[in-house]
Amino acid sequence: MGLTYCTFIDKCFGRYIANIGLRSEQTIEITVSTRNLPWLICFLFNERRLMVTNLLDIWCTDYPQQEPSRRYKLNYHIRSLVHNLRISVTLLLAETSLVPSITSMYGSANWLEREVWDMYGIFFEQHPDLRRILTDYGFEGFPLRKDFPLSGYYEVRYSDALRSVVYEPITLTGEFRNFDFSSPWQSVK
Repeated sequence: MGLTYCTFIDKCFGRYIANIGLRSEQTIEITVSTRNLPWLICFLFNERRLMVTNLLDIWCTDYPQQEPSRRYKLNYHIRSLVHNLRISVTLLLAETSLVPSITSMYGSANWLEREVWDMYGIFFEQHPDLRRILTDYGFEGFPLRKDFPLSGYYEVRYSDALRSVVYEPITLTGEFRNFDFSSPWQSVK
């Protein structure tokens, strides 16, 4: 079943796709460039033989060891309820890549694209409301990038005296010291 749809998509849209294949009987994997993403999504959404009308998820993965032009892998997971077909659309991105928004096709993309922007800094062109959604507005950096420090850049706390949130430079409560990892039980005979 999936092979039939895979062949059909490849026949209609193959010259614009970097790679297409089957992951399972009902899941098609497609790799496409950012330039061709809107056309592919529009084709999958409007084609009567596919009817891919349900956006399940958008997520991103950071691969800092890759070459800079392919550091991020952005995935769209969409589904046709009529044909019980899942399609995974993948884009390989650089840090400064601009990705076309698909909110005009899928309303649920609004939240998902904002989440990817907030956590990874991937910018979506023509997004109606691209702003922070999980971190506060003064937050610096993008916390799910692999180069983001584990402790962050600032310490945030609420001050009762000032009745507001206070940003302070990070202070580590414990000193860095050499730990003795020898077991105390080794000395007991």
